[in-house]
Amino acid sequence: MTKLNTKSKKGFTIIEVFLVLAIAGLIFLMVFVALPALQRSQRDTQRRDDLARVATAVTQYQTNNGGKLPGAGKESNLINNYLGGSEFVDPDGAAYNITIIDGTTGHTYDASNGKYAKGTLEFGDHTIYLIHKALCDGEVSTQSNAQARSYAILYKLEGTGTYCADNQ
Repeated sequence: MTKLNTKSKKGFTIIEVFLVLAIAGLIFLMVFVALPALQRSQRDTQRRDDLARVATAVTQYQTNNGGKLPGAGKESNLINNYLGGSEFVDPDGAAYNITIIDGTTGHTYDASNGKYAKGTLEFGDHTIYLIHKALCDGEVSTQSNAQARSYAILYKLEGTGTYCADNQ
């Protein structure tokens, strides 16, 4: 008579399979949660690089125009002649808009409420603000202690906050 060895069955139990699927599901969930934040961060990094290009373009404009900053109404001149025209686009594919604000009018930006002392900035439409006679103080720009040739560049980032860069 032969004995059958019933203890040597090969395979996985349902609990083992479920455990492996649960772990794989958690890994996929972590990747899909982290991926949009990573992409947002990469787009914001590109936007910061684009704002550095704007700063370089303004410096070139000043060099070519006796130290003067581009005035209101010269936005298209700045974009077309110094920033590559239609190639100057946001990482999401929309064209940037540049709005030039003369800092001598007393505009002071407050990031907590998104307002200037004499007006409100409309962020969200790919608008870059170039503010004359302004300096950055974190995410805000102010005109105090600003030189005549100084300027601040403001842009609302996709992730969090406002990016402010100046030439000082």
